[in-house]
Amino acid sequence: MKGAARIELSGVVQGVGFRPFIHRLAEVYNLRGWVLNSGKGVIIDVEGERENIRNFYQKIFTQAPPLARIEKKRIEPHPPNGYRSFEVKESLIQEEKSTLVSPDISICFHCLDELFDAKDRRYRYPFINCTNCGPRFSIIRDLPYDREKTTMDRFTMCSSCQEEYLNISQRRYHTQPTACPDCGPQINLMQNPAPLSGAGRGAKCPPKARSRPSRADGADKMQSLAKGEKAIEKTIELLKKGKIIAIKGLGGFHLACDATSEEAVRALRKRKRRPNKPLAIMSFDVEKIRNYCQVREKERELLKSPQRPIVLLKKRKGSFPIAESIAPGNGYLGVMLPYTPLHYLLLENSFFALVMTSGNLSGEPLITDNHDALSRLSGIADYSLIHNRDIYIPCDDSIVQVMDGKEHMIRRSRGYIPLPIDLEFEMPQVLACGGELKNTFCLTRGRYAFLSQHIGDLKNWENLRFYERCLEHFKRLFSIEPEIIAHDLHPEYLSTKYAVQLKHDMRYAICDMRLIGIQHHHAHIVSCMVDNGVKGKVIGVAFDGTGYGTDGKIWGGEFLIADYQDFERMAHLKYIPLPGGNRTIEEPYRMAISYLHRTLDRDFQKLKLDFDRRWNKNKVQILLKMIDKGINSPLASSMGRLFDAVSSLIGICDISSYEAQAAIELQQEAEKVTGSKLRVPGYQFEMEEEKGIFIINPEPIILGIVEDLKKKVARPIIAAKFHNTVAEFTLDICRCLKKKTGVDRVALSGGVFQNRLLLKKILERLRENSFTCYTHSKVPTNDGGISLGQAVIAAKQYQACSL
Repeated sequence: MKGAARIELSGVVQGVGFRPFIHRLAEVYNLRGWVLNSGKGVIIDVEGERENIRNFYQKIFTQAPPLARIEKKRIEPHPPNGYRSFEVKESLIQEEKSTLVSPDISICFHCLDELFDAKDRRYRYPFINCTNCGPRFSIIRDLPYDREKTTMDRFTMCSSCQEEYLNISQRRYHTQPTACPDCGPQINLMQNPAPLSGAGRGAKCPPKARSRPSRADGADKMQSLAKGEKAIEKTIELLKKGKIIAIKGLGGFHLACDATSEEAVRALRKRKRRPNKPLAIMSFDVEKIRNYCQVREKERELLKSPQRPIVLLKKRKGSFPIAESIAPGNGYLGVMLPYTPLHYLLLENSFFALVMTSGNLSGEPLITDNHDALSRLSGIADYSLIHNRDIYIPCDDSIVQVMDGKEHMIRRSRGYIPLPIDLEFEMPQVLACGGELKNTFCLTRGRYAFLSQHIGDLKNWENLRFYERCLEHFKRLFSIEPEIIAHDLHPEYLSTKYAVQLKHDMRYAICDMRLIGIQHHHAHIVSCMVDNGVKGKVIGVAFDGTGYGTDGKIWGGEFLIADYQDFERMAHLKYIPLPGGNRTIEEPYRMAISYLHRTLDRDFQKLKLDFDRRWNKNKVQILLKMIDKGINSPLASSMGRLFDAVSSLIGICDISSYEAQAAIELQQEAEKVTGSKLRVPGYQFEMEEEKGIFIINPEPIILGIVEDLKKKVARPIIAAKFHNTVAEFTLDICRCLKKKTGVDRVALSGGVFQNRLLLKKILERLRENSFTCYTHSKVPTNDGGISLGQAVIAAKQYQACSL
């Protein structure tokens, strides 16, 4: 019996080969009609035998392309229209858009085979892609996903590519970025102009005069050293000579050098002014990585996944032949596999590994424009390997690590963005502006939360401009006009000031937009709850460096009873002065002095220990006066600053050159005794109760560390004892709160929980005591995840006020 049906699908159904899949499936079942992209997804109209239509509909969900994600479906029977064939129609342009957008995806194995097949017409072509791989998010200007709405619109397909594009039997049938050496993007190796007169390599470039659209072929007036295959060969030659090359990739530029060359790596560090922060590296395959890192099965899966994130891996002893200066004093390396054809061409039979670190100036956004790379990176890179395919929106590499047997996101960006978090409940349209460090924003619509790519530290005009541009792009792609703006309570964050400014923007005056401030650590905990689909109340353990408290003080060692709407502060670290405020983040020795002063008063100066020789006595006296008189010494309950204090106190890190260096190196030291037969206890600590709130007093911990220093106890043992102590008082507080409230579920969030050793110790203790524990996976535990929590809390508070 004949029949017909209209099918509407939404989700990730554009840019993943969905229309070609539908066309082929329709032919299998002898169906006629059409398929098209719309602003809301994919629309299909088919007619034929009813049994065939039923089977066709079922196979859509069981045989969909690997990158597709169908979120909503609707089928509606109707009378046949008398179609004579099946076709792919032109896209339907709609003002309202609700389809999801595919992230940029690593080159697939089919394209990789063609890349190295001498008989293939795309042999060694660095922009090979198909329906299952290649650029998506970074090149899309607008929806629906058609070539003219991407940065590929400037490249007219040759007859061969056009034939493949229209041929249903071809893998590139309706592949929007498809190209070949005859008609597609090309690469070009350029020598960077000399730095400004009087400045050598490493001199900081002047700020850009203004922001302007990317001009991918704008380097044509400068001298080209080589093009095409010769450019790749010359780049390899230069890298082998120790040169630093700026390489344009999918979402921005990388700064590359030979990862086995100490000289090259040190030169890169000097020029980029990055003395100690670990650098990411890339190797051709997992077998090469196994030579210098341990790779467990879950880590191997992540390395080879279509997302191709940077994965933090434990170094093998010696880590030969990787240069020690890649991650000095660090037991882990950030490693990734190639994810573009160009990466594979550079690494094939050429290098053990390449440094691939973000191509930007310190504290500024990722560079995507050829002109900017040639001028602004001239103080760092000797040459630039560029191409003429525009990057419409920058997207940095994602970073993950495996903890507690699962993926833990550190930076959610390329490969994951802009796929939303499914909240599993309906939300109003909210903009959550995020925090200051590791900023992301979050937009919500329906049951989806769209987190932005990694913006960076929102501390300057350049990053704010980048933030605004990305926000407008997300709003346009997903047709979101927020009715609620959520922001951090800290009044001096640029994200907070932006939210307030937006509220008073005349463009939104008619919307009666609601502005809601969200406490930082409440946002952390709710972010973790949403990540795990947990509702109701939890014990929220939020450990980080800085978060503005409801009492105007700096929080960071917090125990909350929290749900999606409210929280109650139940326990925290005892307040301690931060002499110099934010300077304590860069100079951990200030925190060591503050804790010594609190514990021993000025008598600590009589101790004949190593720190007495390391610290400048005049500076110590100035800091003590600041603490005594309360000059620029705000009070904080920060766990991050306690880690900093201990790291400095035992001689690991007095001055940090990158965020959390002192805490990271303290963890590394403690891990030296992990797994050994040596039984390491903890230190004594005190718990007090004030007005129903438990206060953890670390003074006995500091006193115990001083005693161990007097006895010349080894640093790894002191570091391990400190980690054990934090785990012990975390358990004790959770026990007290469980007894007091009956809540036995614990959500752990905040940047301190990137410390895999501490997380392991706390989870072991809590689980042994029958607590159900939740940690992050899809969303970063650091401040990159708080915008999600802000959005959900603001919506719930708004809805509660509206009842």
